[in-house]
Amino acid sequence: MTESGDRADAERLRLADADAGRAAWRRWGPYLSERQWGTVREDYSPGGDAWSYFTHDQARSRAYRWGEDGIAGFSDDKQRLCFALALWNGRDPILKERMFGLTNAEGNHGEDVKEYYFHLDSTPTHSYMRYLYKYPQGAFPYDDLVTVNRDRGRHDPEYELLDTGVFDEERYFDVFVEYAKAGPEDLLIEITAYNRGPDEATLHLLPTLWFRHTWSWAGGTAVPALRQPADGVIRADHDELGPRWLYFEGGPQTLFTENDTNNERIFGSPNTTPYVKDGIGRYVVHGETGAVNPARTGTKAAVHHVRTVPGGGSTTVRLRLTAAELTDPWGEFQQVFDARRTEADVFFEGVVPDGLGEDERRTVRQALAGMLWSKQYYYLDVERWLTEHGADPLAADPRIRNSAWYHMVNDAVISMPDTWEYPWFAAWDLAFHTIALAMVDIGFAKAQLDLLLRRLYLHPNGQIPAYEWNFGDVNPPVHAWAVLFVYELEKHRTGSGDRDFLENAFQKLTKNLTWWLNRKDIDGNNVFQGGFLGLDNIGVFDRSAPLPTGGHLDQADGTAWMALYCQNLLEIAIELADGNRVYVEHAQTLFEHFAWIAVAMNRIGDDNQSLWDEEDGFYYDVLRLPDGGATRLKVRSLVGLIPLAATSVIGGWTDQRFPELVEGAAEFVRSHPAVEALVAPHILGAGAAGRHLFALFDADRLRRILSRMLDEEEFLGPHGIRSLSRYHADHPYTFDVHGETYGVGYLPGESDTGMFGGNSNWRGPVWFPVNVLLVRALLNLHAYHGDDFTVECPTGSGRRMNLYEVAREISGRLTATFLSDADGHRPVHGAQARFAKDPHWKDLILFYEYFHGDTGAGLGASHQTGWTGLAAVTATLFHVVGAGDWGALREEPLS
Repeated sequence: MTESGDRADAERLRLADADAGRAAWRRWGPYLSERQWGTVREDYSPGGDAWSYFTHDQARSRAYRWGEDGIAGFSDDKQRLCFALALWNGRDPILKERMFGLTNAEGNHGEDVKEYYFHLDSTPTHSYMRYLYKYPQGAFPYDDLVTVNRDRGRHDPEYELLDTGVFDEERYFDVFVEYAKAGPEDLLIEITAYNRGPDEATLHLLPTLWFRHTWSWAGGTAVPALRQPADGVIRADHDELGPRWLYFEGGPQTLFTENDTNNERIFGSPNTTPYVKDGIGRYVVHGETGAVNPARTGTKAAVHHVRTVPGGGSTTVRLRLTAAELTDPWGEFQQVFDARRTEADVFFEGVVPDGLGEDERRTVRQALAGMLWSKQYYYLDVERWLTEHGADPLAADPRIRNSAWYHMVNDAVISMPDTWEYPWFAAWDLAFHTIALAMVDIGFAKAQLDLLLRRLYLHPNGQIPAYEWNFGDVNPPVHAWAVLFVYELEKHRTGSGDRDFLENAFQKLTKNLTWWLNRKDIDGNNVFQGGFLGLDNIGVFDRSAPLPTGGHLDQADGTAWMALYCQNLLEIAIELADGNRVYVEHAQTLFEHFAWIAVAMNRIGDDNQSLWDEEDGFYYDVLRLPDGGATRLKVRSLVGLIPLAATSVIGGWTDQRFPELVEGAAEFVRSHPAVEALVAPHILGAGAAGRHLFALFDADRLRRILSRMLDEEEFLGPHGIRSLSRYHADHPYTFDVHGETYGVGYLPGESDTGMFGGNSNWRGPVWFPVNVLLVRALLNLHAYHGDDFTVECPTGSGRRMNLYEVAREISGRLTATFLSDADGHRPVHGAQARFAKDPHWKDLILFYEYFHGDTGAGLGASHQTGWTGLAAVTATLFHVVGAGDWGALREEPLS
């Protein structure tokens, strides 16, 4: 791309060049984690206690094995050369080089970052990025945060950094870090610190450049080098990257050391060099002059700016990291920054549809910024990791985590749930990430969906890896749903879909479907026992552990996920059949899979043991006992709403294009009365515009399910669909086993149990991903049933809506979580008044992991724009796709 390109198309041209391989605009980005310590990758303990093996206190002194972390960090896409900001306020006991937070054992609701930082902006190529870190001027209250939170119980709120008083009297710095690319290998950096307090204050700004430690491990690389050949520049030499130059202004002091472990501090053994990882911090904070290398060489270096900032004033530092040696690094610096800021604004003008208010536009942009800042280079060669643990990679050892995944090599930039609490990929999270990412970077979204299906990730038996703590755990199979969504979005936007992407995904996903059919259907009767399924503590029992009753759990959600999986693959097969009739046979097989699952879901042997409860009009899990007995676990939760999400619509064009498929389906139905009775009418009979509906329920059951889901005393909360019915607040469900009582009650906020570490809760709060699944299902149902099919919304209100309008209502409630009221209060920020009143806080939005079922206050991880980035979708969807548009998308073949 040339700079003469039209400004309005500049970022889109960069994306096109990156996708076509003409220019590596994505090579450099925010690929540093915000926490590498306490991860499974770095855990070499005998018992697998990752949090204790490598602590925050050790991180400043101990070299990492598999990755790096930093504040507002940037690196190349293999994380060879890293850049981040370090800070010191003259009072902290340590240099601020990484975010601080509580381990799982320290927090009264699990692990939790205890800092305030905000991802304010990013283009998809990272040609422009903006980040804010709020740094107190007083000593950071490390011990206070640990002590108070550790002493609080599960029924108490978390003790946050704002609660400590460290921001009182506005004595803090707002530190903005901005990046702008002059070219794919030319990065401009501007750091501006604002003193929000009334008095002058000293701030040490230490932009830091270092190499990821790759050289001392077995089979390590050559040792790279940093040196200062002249004033105002540091040169970085790396065998793979080649030379790089970091330019800086004003003659600040440069500090050099090695990115090597301080063995003396960590292990009590001698160091091979006096210059170790914590040398810069020891020099700045403790004045240890011998801790940095006077020869100004090493593998880690910082540019040390000491600035006294007047009250209400600011100070700025500029740097430039480039692959070219420059005679004048600053001549066009401001011009490039101004251009990239403008181009970012123009790009997002094209992303955010007309009709949105200023606050909605802000929400969308910050949600997408968080998505783009949460991309991380993730490296873990599992066979090497197992070998380093003394395991035989070819003999699975249950005592060692992930020992059955020896084939797996993780070596890519991956979208993370967030980069502090979850600095590792999670399979079903990632599928939802791609829906929001596709709004701005369809190429990256497709690459992410492809990634976990590649041979180095997908297990030879067909299982998709779940997440770092246990790759073998079971996540909901939503990859096919996401593949289809992204494919359709690209078709809707450009007029053509990427059939190669679709076909490649189909081949891999059918292998994964076979794994599910073979591994998770204990009785072979098309009812599934997925186990954990990502919903943590939603059930009466820990669903990933042996049941206290013995036997097994037939899961309403597990079975519905499989129905949805078959539906999505069926849709993909029909799309592919439009160019290759071989896929008609695949479609027929998938239709029959779905039909048998639908029959089994609604009638398993004795009707009293069905997952469908006719009296309640709801789906429940069924507990199968070793003696052959069974009982429904009558908990009204998302488990019973997932069957609603298993809904797809296929256009009537299929009848004319593939008559053999229609005939084959009709013959199958006629041959099987159970199928004919339960699922045939809405599949073989045509709805609006001749469309066909694939669902687990008829219209009567649909109305009964919706009457509960849309009841504000049950599922419909002010900020979306709750994960558990509010009915259980006064009517908790209990189950007695061997003298012990197990129960589920409505908990709109934090969890009060230790299940899964107690750091997430599916017993009342609102979770965005399942809400978006339900919204899409309602749109599909409207495309089939049309405008004449209406329900009360909310239930009992007397107000009737068609299902498109219901979907829009739910979406609006989700989006309202982030919008300010007349007093400036955003529900997401709960009772924190500063976010509503303070001009330096009020436009800053956090995208939490989940949200209080009654108030919308953010809970769990505070930066999980991973799947909560779907807020960008809920805010824009109904401004882009009208009821007729969505229906039309169902009517014609996508190709």
